[in-house]
Amino acid sequence: MIKKVSRNEARQARHARIRKKVSGTNEIPRLNVFRSAKHISVQIIDDVKGVTLVSASSMDKDLKISNGGNIKAAKKVGEAIAKKATKAKITKVVFDRGGYLYHGRVKALAEAARENGLEF
Repeated sequence: MIKKVSRNEARQARHARIRKKVSGTNEIPRLNVFRSAKHISVQIIDDVKGVTLVSASSMDKDLKISNGGNIKAAKKVGEAIAKKATKAKITKVVFDRGGYLYHGRVKALAEAARENGLEF
């Protein structure tokens, strides 16, 4: 009998393939996206040191997001991460979509971050 691979296991395999090629440095850190059914979160990571430099999430109280699982929330989180990155003097990042398709919430977050000053 053929065992069906779960969606999350398939996503993790895609993410592992992406991570072989994508790595963040001190000069150009990695912008990582995690998406769940209810929320979306993003981190800017220096993989050389293994440190999260900046993070934002739809669960953050200062963003005042009632429903974190939609495109509006993703846009707000994208704006927030771009503003926090600018304060931390980060302008260029390499985008890591986390194994998710570049579509919907992931795309909205990326475009909002680009519009607010991040280059990738």
